[in-house]
Amino acid sequence: MRAVFFESNRTLRVGGCIAVEPGAGQVRNRASILAWFALAAVLAAQACFGASAGWQIGPFTRPDGVNPVIVPNQASVFMCPMRKAPVHWEALHTFNPAAVVRNGKIYVLYRAEDASGEMKIGLHTSRLGLAESSDGLHFTRRPAPVFYPAEDDQKAREWEGGCEDPRIAESEDGTYVMTYTQWNRTKTAAAIATSRDLVTWTKHGPALAGFSEGYKSAGIVCRLSGDRLSGDRLIAAKINGKYWMYWGEITVRLATSSDLIHWQPVLGADGKPLAVLSKRPGRFDSSFPEVGPPPLLTRNGIVVIYNGKNDARTGDPNLGPNAYAAGQALFAGGHPSRVIARDNQPFFKPEMPFEKTGQYAAGTTFAEGLVYFKKQWFLYYGCADSMVGVAVADGLIQ
Repeated sequence: MRAVFFESNRTLRVGGCIAVEPGAGQVRNRASILAWFALAAVLAAQACFGASAGWQIGPFTRPDGVNPVIVPNQASVFMCPMRKAPVHWEALHTFNPAAVVRNGKIYVLYRAEDASGEMKIGLHTSRLGLAESSDGLHFTRRPAPVFYPAEDDQKAREWEGGCEDPRIAESEDGTYVMTYTQWNRTKTAAAIATSRDLVTWTKHGPALAGFSEGYKSAGIVCRLSGDRLSGDRLIAAKINGKYWMYWGEITVRLATSSDLIHWQPVLGADGKPLAVLSKRPGRFDSSFPEVGPPPLLTRNGIVVIYNGKNDARTGDPNLGPNAYAAGQALFAGGHPSRVIARDNQPFFKPEMPFEKTGQYAAGTTFAEGLVYFKKQWFLYYGCADSMVGVAVADGLIQ
């Protein structure tokens, strides 16, 4: 029997998970309190019978002999429209990937850094490359990037830091909606771009128009399409008549949209963007949480895979100082701001040499791409800000 006990009058912990009663900044009414007690009862019953909480995706394992699946290539050359010269655009690092299933294949958009600038994190120019695979493990990539800073109306936001860290959702009509980070070496913004073929893109600028603070890392809530035994498209999901997006590092917040392009922050009682995930001393996310792949709407609620940075002084002693590991949180399906369970331990963390050496030697398994393909989940992640890795899990979630 697993231990079940109340940590306070607001949380219940079962094994490695917690259920959280609605608190500050959230609606506290009879229905929400009853829903929390119902969840607590379910978790307690699962614990007594030795079952897992049941809502997480995974467990994930690294396939033998394939990782890392995308590594730098010094031979790739691209005529940069900004430098007006050939550039070895993926010579230094290839990492932080988005993923989508299209026409029976997995496509990965990955961040690639050239060797320009200082040899420091964030001081090279980033562009996005495109790779495809029929098995999710072995990739063929295009010789030139498909998304990059150019002489367009986003130049001031993207040059010369570049376009970074994509996530992809698909609309009902087959349009791909990408969130990515614009970086001009002064300020970041999570921006929106759309495409019908993953190759030709239209930039729409920052997702949160008029929001003056720097922000990054945004994932649009999706659902699995069609028959749950065969559907493999992750479609942007409407909840209460709106699309939803979890965004931010340091603190994870929410935004809504009617068209997947223009977004408005969800505000709390204080008139500021509502915080839904924050750091926790002693945990893998003790320095801060940061949004991972597009969150997934399931029968249990919204599963948010996120990346946690471990604080060097107050963090999890079982992880290296400043290491990034991945965890999961569950939000109420009809109330995306209400967290009802959250991992206390990471489900995926730096273990392999290629995840602990490279540009970010503290260790990184930065989860950013998730797809369901041939009855398996494929999780694509950045390895030490240097390469792309993949992990696989069997089965469906409810």
